[in-house]
Amino acid sequence: MSIALLCAMQAACGGGSSAALTAQDAVSTATPIKHVVVIFGENIAFDHYFGTYPNATNPTGEPAFTALAGTPSLNNLTTALLTANPNSTNTLNGTGAANPFRLDRSQALTASQNHNYTPEQNAFDGLKMDLFPLYTGRTSASGGAGPFYTTGLVMGYYDGNTVTAMWNYAQHFALNDNSFDTQFGPSTPGALNLISGQTNGAVAAVGTATANALIADGQGAYTMIGDTDPAGDVCSSTTANASMSGRNIGDLLNAAHVSWGWFEGGFDLTATNANGTTGCARSSYSAVVGGYKADYVPHHQPFQYYASTANPKHVRPTSTALIGNSADAANHGYDINDFYAAINAGNFPSVSFLKAPAYQDAHAGNSDPLDEQTFVTTVVNFLQKQRDWKDTVVILAYDDSDGWYDHANHLVNPSFSTSDTLSGTSACGSGTPLAGLTGKPVNGRCGYGPRLPLLAISPYAKANYVDHTLTDQTSVLRFIEDNWLSGARIGQGSFDAIAGTIDNMFDFSGGGQTPKLFLDTGTGLATTTATVATTATSTTTTETTSGE
Repeated sequence: MSIALLCAMQAACGGGSSAALTAQDAVSTATPIKHVVVIFGENIAFDHYFGTYPNATNPTGEPAFTALAGTPSLNNLTTALLTANPNSTNTLNGTGAANPFRLDRSQALTASQNHNYTPEQNAFDGLKMDLFPLYTGRTSASGGAGPFYTTGLVMGYYDGNTVTAMWNYAQHFALNDNSFDTQFGPSTPGALNLISGQTNGAVAAVGTATANALIADGQGAYTMIGDTDPAGDVCSSTTANASMSGRNIGDLLNAAHVSWGWFEGGFDLTATNANGTTGCARSSYSAVVGGYKADYVPHHQPFQYYASTANPKHVRPTSTALIGNSADAANHGYDINDFYAAINAGNFPSVSFLKAPAYQDAHAGNSDPLDEQTFVTTVVNFLQKQRDWKDTVVILAYDDSDGWYDHANHLVNPSFSTSDTLSGTSACGSGTPLAGLTGKPVNGRCGYGPRLPLLAISPYAKANYVDHTLTDQTSVLRFIEDNWLSGARIGQGSFDAIAGTIDNMFDFSGGGQTPKLFLDTGTGLATTTATVATTATSTTTTETTSGE
């Protein structure tokens, strides 16, 4: 079928001539969206960023936020939760007992909280949601007064004076307040669920069975519940790593000849940063963090766990024109700079997953909301300048909650492993667990876990809209499957089979009229003179703590 005929058949082709139609535009899609960009951040609970949205404190000297008229209400921190929170009255929390409290912009850098599979279930305390300081709370410093200096730090939240860009994106585009971590636990399970909806089928390579990252699934195999590096990646730990079996969205996109890529800061081992670092040791400086952090984190790259989609030696793309193409030697694994290079060359992949250099990924202890804001606004400002913005959506999603307090819960899948505690000894929920790779119910996938932010930025996103549809990380996976793959699913027990849709965040009948919003990369405030990058700056951060 000719490109001209494809364009004539698809309303989404818009006003461009058939000669100007790109390969990505020519691919048939269920919606007008031809490009999805998933910015996959680190470790943020919904209440941690949107607990008091849209009401900001607005202290003198900080970026001010005033809500637009008609801003809808959402499920966040009520007066009762702010003033008489069960975490403040449960004596088991000891000196960490605290109500939710505002973290100031000057407190953008905090310690990372405990966000492993079992501690998060313990914090939920049979869904009473009242033991976060005891089980997931960690302190940032000592010697001061107030919850910031105790395990009560876990109850802290930011408002629109710090996460200003996120609140402005919510004002002008669409926010979901009912989206959850697919299962309890840290980064690696969250990243795997994003691309496969499945953490069963893990295969221990080195040391992982004793590192509590893999647990027996009850069917003679293993499920991934913790962080361990992908086996074979030249930058991975040599003492603890694992691989995954089964399919992922990359396999399905390849079969359908849809271009895609995972673009991560620090992946290009041939580059040299401004400080002279190169290879796996590339690092970048953050004034907020107060030091250099390594750019690339192996266990944040989920496609590296699967032999079919791995680029273990970080082979560079054959050419800019082949980025996203299955014929490319890089096998869809790229540096964040390659994302900018491909688009500048007119080669915008249909599906792009973006992972910031670690100091900009929002992971507490290694990153912070201000550095994250710089990364996100730089990407969005850049994309809004492109010809293809007319049919693009940027999805802001996160891999886990970092253990930060959020008051909501919604269980859909039980588990009965020795690591499960939510409902009692070796129990998380009730009923029959979802099947694993072999078609039999497996343990280690209890979920949904904590609630996470989810935003959609697009000309087709509903403006100043809050969606209450129940979703999880695999709802992003489902959107990709529905848009490009005629609703094909991963199978093998993937959560995508039960995932809620994100379609309610869009108006596909309105012609894509939601205005652009350029934000200052430092303040997060609206600007008409945004500096738009054409390449990424190198960055960094190491994540060596348990449960990243």
